[in-house]
Amino acid sequence: MGNELEINGNGVSSVPFAMTPRRRLGEILIDTEVLTEADLEKAMSLQKESGERLGSILVSQGLVNEDVMLSALETQLGIPRVHLARYIISPDVAQLIPEMFARTNRVFPIEKTENHLTLAMADPLDVFAMDDVRIMTGLEVEPVIASDIEIQAAISEYFGAGPGTKLAREVEEQADAADLPKEEEKPEDTEVLGAPAVRLANAVISEAVKARASDVHIEPQEKDVRVRYRIDGVLREVMTFPLKLGPAVTSRIKVMAGMDIAERRLPQDGRVELRLDGEDIDLRVSTLPTIYGEKAEVRILRSRGVVGSLEELGFLDDDVDRLKKALQNPNGIILVTGPTGSGKTMTLYAALQHLNTEEKSIVTIEDPVEFRIPGASQVQTNPKAGLTFAQGLRAILRQDPDIVMVGEVRDRETAEIAVRFAMTGHLVLSTFHTINAAGALIRLTEMGIEPYLVASSVTTVIAQRLVRKVCPYCVETYRADDATWNAWKALAPEIAAKVEAGRGRTFNRGRGCRQCGNTGYLGRTAICEIMEMTGDIRSLVMQGAPAEDIEEVAISCGMTKLAIDGVSKVLLGITSREELGKVCAVPKVIGGFG
Repeated sequence: MGNELEINGNGVSSVPFAMTPRRRLGEILIDTEVLTEADLEKAMSLQKESGERLGSILVSQGLVNEDVMLSALETQLGIPRVHLARYIISPDVAQLIPEMFARTNRVFPIEKTENHLTLAMADPLDVFAMDDVRIMTGLEVEPVIASDIEIQAAISEYFGAGPGTKLAREVEEQADAADLPKEEEKPEDTEVLGAPAVRLANAVISEAVKARASDVHIEPQEKDVRVRYRIDGVLREVMTFPLKLGPAVTSRIKVMAGMDIAERRLPQDGRVELRLDGEDIDLRVSTLPTIYGEKAEVRILRSRGVVGSLEELGFLDDDVDRLKKALQNPNGIILVTGPTGSGKTMTLYAALQHLNTEEKSIVTIEDPVEFRIPGASQVQTNPKAGLTFAQGLRAILRQDPDIVMVGEVRDRETAEIAVRFAMTGHLVLSTFHTINAAGALIRLTEMGIEPYLVASSVTTVIAQRLVRKVCPYCVETYRADDATWNAWKALAPEIAAKVEAGRGRTFNRGRGCRQCGNTGYLGRTAICEIMEMTGDIRSLVMQGAPAEDIEEVAISCGMTKLAIDGVSKVLLGITSREELGKVCAVPKVIGGFG
């Protein structure tokens, strides 16, 4: 293997490098100040328990951002990093190594020139994988660095169906051979499909986790069973299999979740904790009897490595400053409002991480506990045992907390206790279901909380939604006509002026690529409005003023409305005009969502 790497035809220039395969990944990251010694020791301890690759553990635990880690490796090793979405890879080159080897070792061949093979690797220090590729192809291997998600997407594109779809076909063939009836009445009848059904159910879950799905829907239809993943808030169909296989797959998931597989006439709920690819995963399973069979819904909760900082949530700088200022208050209630799936809980966790110091006692009561916060005492509600939000809050009051996080204010009793906490010198964080920030104050009074208590206890209300971000791998700009641009500019003039001076009167959109599943979007970010309780707003609450009047005063005091914050993120190229229009009511003046 030579000392120079030359990649031709795809825009990557020659980069000299000297391979040092015996240099450990942890040492490289510490030398480049990406990782601390303490974090490395923590990751290596987890590696001993799980046997997973160190790089995977560092990323899954949130200790190192994958993009930062790959950039550090590129600098330190002199191995170029590539973005596979920008490559046109010949199918003949892709087929040079077996699919299973590529998936297992997280590698993908991208170019062949004479007797050399350029190999994209998630772990460029894996000399064993390089040796294996050299032996099986007879070619000299020249590594380049690519992210794991890019490699997995390339494998799926060039090798076709993933493991779950292939297993579905296998199970279908066995079902045809067994000649099972269309509908099953007894769970024991599915034993003939036992092993393949177990593998299929496991594959459906594991592929959902790898695809960053938050939910899995297994839905019996008239002729088949449809499997859909909710990714970035949008459902995508990923596979179908024959209707007669539904009971076997659903039964497997019910067994995992400790549910009664013999009961198919009533809805059931269950839960299972598992470890997948070195990550702790919590599954919340719900079944519902339909006219075609049981529908199963699986909520995927990832307990570690995904809680970002306040800045990483997507708030603009001014809103981050407002929120940090609100968190400095030693007492009061901070409410995060919005519909289900709007990222409320993640905002609370980011706030808790900001507040989490040795001097503070943090206690949470949640249903469910979605993420682990080191140093905080987290309580899971258990209504069957009598541990409700209200009951738990009463107990927490005797635990000498400084900060209390309530998963959700659901009823008057919980609201009253939260107010009592705030009035006795505690900082309370919670979520609420209202459309906007001003509406939260009205809703509290409608629940029976006296207006003067609402006015004196609530300090800040955050209303938010999640919008999908334009995929960075296939992003393109397009010019707006003058009328459309001026309409958007009128709503966020300062942001628009900066953009106009930079890239001109253009918006961003995604063309669609293998990284984003041809959707044009990858990941989500928050849009929000943050209302600080001022003297004028408190007076309006005590007078019983409508939400519209409260909102008008909040805007005059500096609050940016939810839709206007969204407009700013469209102008900045973070999201698209079409996506914003799906999430919130955009002022009619701008229109033009073509």
